[in-house]
Amino acid sequence: MAEAFAVDVEGVQKSFGGLRALDGVTMRIRPGEIYGLLGPNGAGKTTLIRAIVGLVAPESGTVTVLGRRMPDVDQLRNIGYMTQQAALYPGLSVEENVQFFAAIYGAEGGVTEAMQLVKLDERRKSVVATLSGGMRQRLSLACALVHKPKVLLLDEPTVGVDPQLRVELWEDFHRMADGGTTIIVSSHVMDEAERCQRLGLIQYGKLLAEGTPAEVRAQAGTNNLEEAFLRLAGRRDES
Repeated sequence: MAEAFAVDVEGVQKSFGGLRALDGVTMRIRPGEIYGLLGPNGAGKTTLIRAIVGLVAPESGTVTVLGRRMPDVDQLRNIGYMTQQAALYPGLSVEENVQFFAAIYGAEGGVTEAMQLVKLDERRKSVVATLSGGMRQRLSLACALVHKPKVLLLDEPTVGVDPQLRVELWEDFHRMADGGTTIIVSSHVMDEAERCQRLGLIQYGKLLAEGTPAEVRAQAGTNNLEEAFLRLAGRRDES
């Protein structure tokens, strides 16, 4: 029986010292959905993603991925995680980096496909230390999806990527979602929000609003998402 939700976050709270990074966050994401987690730097997006992956243990609340309570080491084979800072080996080549992550997941057969997806196949022998920032970002994505995870978490995936490749990557994200992959994209770039099927606007560790882009705009009574975020954030501050 298929799970009703690929990711189920219920009342999650997490603090670091005196800072409340997540404050009672609840969200449910369906299989094959592209969910955009939007908010300014320091809003709690990365902490929430790390909680979903199982790298951060909530003080209260629960996180369930594909029907299993996190953290769960065995569930990691079904999860892909692209970190905000590239987790690469600079002394190895493009291909060697992808092969390393593929070997961890037992997915060596997907190396070439992953490099082709991010348009790095022709640079497969290049040492990572010689790559541009955008190319390293693309390589990080290849390493995150080489094992064809069922849930893919992308923390600011298009930072430093040129506009044409950004469009192509989003086309690929939608193809993966059509194939059943659940994708959570963290971003502070509002124009990318329109490419998501549903959004969660977050600030100070709280969800300000959730829904399709059109629903979020309607909740705020605005014509664009940037204005919607500012208006909803203002309402939260006033309350």
